[in-house]
Amino acid sequence: MSQEPPDSVDVVLSSWARERPDLELWPLSVVARIMRFSRHLERELKEFLDRHNLEPGEFDLLTTLRRTGQEEGLTAGAFRRSTLVTAGAITNRIDKLTEKGLVTRTHDTVDRRVVRITLTDRGRTLIDTLLPEHLANYAKLLRPLHREEAEVLADTLRSILRQYGDTP
Repeated sequence: MSQEPPDSVDVVLSSWARERPDLELWPLSVVARIMRFSRHLERELKEFLDRHNLEPGEFDLLTTLRRTGQEEGLTAGAFRRSTLVTAGAITNRIDKLTEKGLVTRTHDTVDRRVVRITLTDRGRTLIDTLLPEHLANYAKLLRPLHREEAEVLADTLRSILRQYGDTP
């Protein structure tokens, strides 16, 4: 049993233990906390991005472009494969980011049917400016954990995700 003070999940678990002592409740103790923490992460990310006039999907597209390091950019198909969203959603994000002056569309030099998406200088500067603040915000959210605990948690979550096919 944990030495930590109780949280709202402990209250739920106590209620279930009282009402249904025959149930194995340990899965709920993990999954409910992951779900609650996920809501905190989503809210923090939305507030952070709202301050910079970006949507989560737009930020994902910009960071994907930046981390690939490819000057020639990526195709919409490459984005679709890496994010598992529809072609329409990718197109919508690209349209909005183009309007904001953060990405450009250019035709491939070999096959003009292929359109490549690249960061503009403004887009690259924005991501290079926002990323340290974004990472610091995530670090703040994980502040209760020591670095070693965070690494164990990351390893554990990786094992769970791989079980569901989350592989490169």
